[in-house]
Amino acid sequence: MKKAVLTLPALGLAIFAGLPASPAVADPVAEFYKGKQIKMYIRTAAGGGYDLDARLLMRHMPRHIPGNPSALNINMPGGGGLKAANFVAKVAPRDGTVLTIVGGTIPMYQGLQLGGKLEADMKAFNWIGVISTSNRVLAVWHTTPAKTVADMKKRTITIGATGAGSPSVILPAVLNNVVGTKLKIISGYKGGTEIDAAMEKGELGGRGSNPWSSWVSSAPRLVKEKLVRPMVQVGFKPDPQLPGVVPLLKDLGETPEQTEILTYATKSFMTGFPFAAAQGVPADRVKALRTAFDATMKDKAFLDEAKRMRVQVDPTSGVELQKLITDIVDVSPKLREKVVSAITPPGAYYSRIKRPKEKKKQ
Repeated sequence: MKKAVLTLPALGLAIFAGLPASPAVADPVAEFYKGKQIKMYIRTAAGGGYDLDARLLMRHMPRHIPGNPSALNINMPGGGGLKAANFVAKVAPRDGTVLTIVGGTIPMYQGLQLGGKLEADMKAFNWIGVISTSNRVLAVWHTTPAKTVADMKKRTITIGATGAGSPSVILPAVLNNVVGTKLKIISGYKGGTEIDAAMEKGELGGRGSNPWSSWVSSAPRLVKEKLVRPMVQVGFKPDPQLPGVVPLLKDLGETPEQTEILTYATKSFMTGFPFAAAQGVPADRVKALRTAFDATMKDKAFLDEAKRMRVQVDPTSGVELQKLITDIVDVSPKLREKVVSAITPPGAYYSRIKRPKEKKKQ
């Protein structure tokens, strides 16, 4: 009888088969997030567009993050979004367990070097993505006499806004300083829901800024019943969802200098409602968060809920957003000076809302 002869490959397989099975290599990102909680700091009070977008994302994105962490939403209004951005940059852990939805104009605020209150570096933040880049609009209440931009140049209209540096202050200020409108900016409201209520009560004639997709999702009754009238939209092309003909901000310039200023403002507003993690988060976790965001944008359960909520899904990836925000921050000194003048609310049209002190309960 012939003896069996093992070839080298077969011998190798036989030896390998006799060894104990090696454990699978653990995913360090999954190991980190397992049992953890992702905290989302929301720059406004509950109920507005920022809040709805953040909560919608956090109901779905965690299951696409390796390790399947849980989620907690925390509203942190204040300073037109500066409070939340500064907290995430300076106080919160930089380990990938903290996200925030950033005020859309804060990168412009940094690029224009407007000051001491911003302690976060927007270029250093790790940008995760944007659900929608729907055009922002300045809208007025349907009973307001103004129906065109020309009308807003003739009539003084009170416009509700949140804090300094917020889109709701900057957009009407730009219209006043560059286009020549007469908008009286009333700041100090906690969020869009409060501004909408003030319009309905007759306290205000309009709202300084809100993406049209956010009007549709967070205030559908106002849109359906045509209680708000969009006057100006901010984008590089018309928003297909907007009713009628609403002029683009960038097209309202009458000189090359005005057009340059309005184009920079448009670019700055196109960040939408951006999500970010702070600087210093490990690169593999940033990659995992961005991948999870991108996967969420294609997730059927997410898309079905977004449709029910009337949230427009037209996402921008974290990598694209990182480049856009870098471009906004790196504005030239010459243009910076012009834009700073354009976004500063004229004293004659600027005031802060004063609220009566609540009486103490006996």
